[in-house]
Amino acid sequence: MQNLPATRSLALFALTALLGASALAQSQVLTGQNAFTDYTKEHPGVIRHLTVADLPAPYATKGVDNGPDLVPRPANAWPQALPGFKVEQYYTGLDQPRLIRTAPNGDLFVAISYQNKIMVFRGVGPDGKPKEVSTFAEGLSQPFGIRFYPAGPNPKWVYVGNTDSVVRFPYENGDLKARGPAQKLTDLPGGGRLRGGGHWTRDIAFSPDRTRIRRNFTARTSWSSRRKASS
Repeated sequence: MQNLPATRSLALFALTALLGASALAQSQVLTGQNAFTDYTKEHPGVIRHLTVADLPAPYATKGVDNGPDLVPRPANAWPQALPGFKVEQYYTGLDQPRLIRTAPNGDLFVAISYQNKIMVFRGVGPDGKPKEVSTFAEGLSQPFGIRFYPAGPNPKWVYVGNTDSVVRFPYENGDLKARGPAQKLTDLPGGGRLRGGGHWTRDIAFSPDRTRIRRNFTARTSWSSRRKASS
């Protein structure tokens, strides 16, 4: 595997529509063996159409564990967009942000897992940067999943999936910082950082009737569990 441009100080990007009306009409469709390419052939508008007959036979190649290496991001490396769109940098300097969830009022809640905190980004200023940035909660344990409860425009809680527990914080629309300490709801089997140790991310979802929490906890395989939600 070739080295992939990457950096430990990742950035959030904003995609801005400029024209975009006929962008999809300019798509290129790759079929058959021509559709099997590496990242150098990845471009906006490229579509791949594969059938079962195009797939290699089972066990045609040996399984490998060949992860990418981190290298400095080249100066000209930038997300590409379809014609009529452009990508701008919204914020930078974050240490491996893992997940973004949007609050009902439009605030962006970001899990900074390796720094054990949740950050909030609000709005877009004239310079394309956030109007406000705040740390909502810290002292967590590799947080990943973020959910607002109950559903609708006025949630009262922010639920967070740590690697080893599920906690929640009291919340009202517009809060940039948690208005109370974390309430632990349950413990989860923790650990796992891949490379043989398994997954460590724990996401959260609510049942359709909003009465139960579903959270995944993964070690070397994936599992899920449920717990009754409360208001």
